[in-house]
Parts: sequence; structure tokens; C-alpha cells
Amino acid sequence: MKYDCLIIDDEKELADNTCEYFNMFDVKTAAVYSKAEAETFLKENEPRLVLLDINLSDGSGFELCKKIRETLSIPILFISARNTDDDKIIALNIGGDDYIEKPYSLGVLLAKVKVVLKRFAGNDAAETVKSDFDDGYLKTDSVNKTVFVNGKEKKITSIEWKLLSYLIENKNRLVTKNEIFENVWNDKFTTDGTLNVHVRKIREAIERDAQDPKYIVTVWKEGYKFIAPEK
Repeated sequence: MKYDCLIIDDEKELADNTCEYFNMFDVKTAAVYSKAEAETFLKENEPRLVLLDINLSDGSGFELCKKIRETLSIPILFISARNTDDDKIIALNIGGDDYIEKPYSLGVLLAKVKVVLKRFAGNDAAETVKSDFDDGYLKTDSVNKTVFVNGKEKKITSIEWKLLSYLIENKNRLVTKNEIFENVWNDKFTTDGTLNVHVRKIREAIERDAQDPKYIVTVWKEGYKFIAPEK
């Protein structure tokens, strides 16, 4: 069976309330309360998005995220009362698309989920690069949404591909954070922290030295600029 959203959270009352609220607004949602239940559910059903808690009664949400990422590329949004930067960095580094702190507003969470579902349905302008980039070292393939560095394919997530694509489309000019949020994430709920982690991961994939980036440079307090080398 197909669902818009799967909630994986051992706080049963919160998960059920969120599930009921989403279904009221035509976002078809199911809830499970453990890692084992989630694994069984995913074998038999197809959600388009996952809301995943970090602390589950029978295991770690981090480990479950890694397992989901082995076979599925659907968006995974972490929901957790843990609010340290370390937790957020781990969540995004292992394949999470965003990190939402508890307690959350049901209305705001629903709005964010709808935006993400729309974005991953391929309705945003940053889905592909209009013209592939190739300077002999860095190459992008918009048909297969892949990145090659020095001839070797580099693994990046769907949201990182969209972010890199947008920066390349707007190369050699400042792209503000707000512009990125609106055109890559298609929402205004994404935080600077989430954006910074994804930029760092892209740099680690494509730069010769991620600590001294030449392609994606930071414009302090403003945003980022993709620098295309002169030919």
C-alpha cells in the first residue's frame, strides 16, 4: 500500500495525534512505534516520506536511517527532543534531509511535510541542471543526477544534488540563503544549520580541499557563490 508519510516514533500518543492530524488534511499517513515495526512496514508498504525519531524503544533511529538509505531515496526528516548540534550533524550526514525539534507545531510540521512531498515529486525548478558542468575535474550529469570528480563518481543525496545544481545554474553570482531556501527547499522552515551541513558535505565530495574550497565559497552572512574556473 502507498502512503504519503510514515511516522516512526515510540511516543505512541504523539505519533497517533500527528498521524490523525495529517490524515485530516489529506496527507495519507501511518504510524509505527519501533524499529522492528518500521522494518516490517517498509517491506509491505511504500511511503513517500519518513518522519523518524532518534530514540526508539528497540534501537537507534540513526541506524534505521542508514538501513532505509540502502534501498530507498525518499526524504527522511528526523524528529527529536535531542537538540544538540552533534545530533543534527549526525542526522544529516547519514542521509537525513532535515531535523525538526520536539515539541513541534502540528500545523508547521504539516506545512513542511507538504512542501517536501511536493519538492520530491519533481515540481521544483532546481530538479536538474539546465546545462551540464564539466571543467575537466568536476563533472555533473543532469540526466542521471550524478557527480564525477577526477573521473570518479561521488555519492551525494538528492537534496545535495539539487543544491549543487542550483548553485551551478547561478554560477559566479551570490546566491543568498533565503533564495536557496525558497528555490531548493521550496520552504522557509529550513534552518541555517541544515544548509551549512549540506554545503559542507558537498564540499567534501567535490573540492580538492574542503577546508579551502574553490568551487563553493561562502559570502559571510549572505549566502554562497559557485565559482566556475576560467577557461
